[in-house]
Amino acid sequence: MRVALTGATGQIGHRIAIGLLAQGHAVVALGRRPSTLAGVEHRPHDLDGPVPDLSGMDALVHAAFSHVPGKYRGGEGDDPDGFVRRNLDGTRRLFAAAQALERVIFLSSRAVYGAYPAGTALTEDLPPLPDTLYGMVKVEAETALRALEGPVTVSLRATGVFGPAPPGQRHKWDDLFARFRAGQMPAPRIGTEVHGDDLADAVHLALTAAPERCAGGVFNLSDVVLDRRDLLRTYAGLTGIDGPLPPASDPATVSAMAPDRLRALGWRPGGLAAFPARLSEMIRGENPGHGVSATTSIT
Repeated sequence: MRVALTGATGQIGHRIAIGLLAQGHAVVALGRRPSTLAGVEHRPHDLDGPVPDLSGMDALVHAAFSHVPGKYRGGEGDDPDGFVRRNLDGTRRLFAAAQALERVIFLSSRAVYGAYPAGTALTEDLPPLPDTLYGMVKVEAETALRALEGPVTVSLRATGVFGPAPPGQRHKWDDLFARFRAGQMPAPRIGTEVHGDDLADAVHLALTAAPERCAGGVFNLSDVVLDRRDLLRTYAGLTGIDGPLPPASDPATVSAMAPDRLRALGWRPGGLAAFPARLSEMIRGENPGHGVSATTSIT
């Protein structure tokens, strides 16, 4: 397929582009900057500007999101009106322009479930209860997507995404690892994560699955529950760097997302078994040539 991709130069969009290329799709980056990946065409687009040229496209994957750097919840900063204008109004215009395409895939978020209490098993059948402006914008964008009458539409409700950073950028745990190396005690935390490559696989499935298998149009996208203590213990084992580990977090304080619908399409994420090797890749990316071992286990 010939796929238009917004956000192709960002942390998540870059991994999606890599995955789509590996699956044989042609990728056209819609954004302010061209992708650094060979073979990716660029067409200018800004969420605040006019709709992009979608001629010749088979599908749209919308992964762009305008926010304060490093923040999604609270990403509106001191400009909530601009946040909504770019991320909701701009998305609605983009979806309307994609009406004639075969497929439109939207990268939504677990933030749509925001108000459910800790320990809730989050399934796609639960009604959205966003408790942030970010979550509200994602819910409203999902609604706009469902209103399209022509294409097959899919919203992927993604949890936190980890993986190597694009060239010239830092990965999501860069600051955490720096504090750990400096001997600072990180605060305990537990949450759900998915690797960028597994997210890209989910996008490919959403683009290619039979239309009837995409019925409902909403898919949870989450893989592992990761305690920060286990993350840093694995990091220490891979690098030989000692640092203070935070206390273990209570698993009951996290709500896990059930990705059963996506697994039914054939999605097979790496899980905890793949985590050490994937973390090793991230470490090599931040320190090229740095020797690490991928044999450390995580439980």
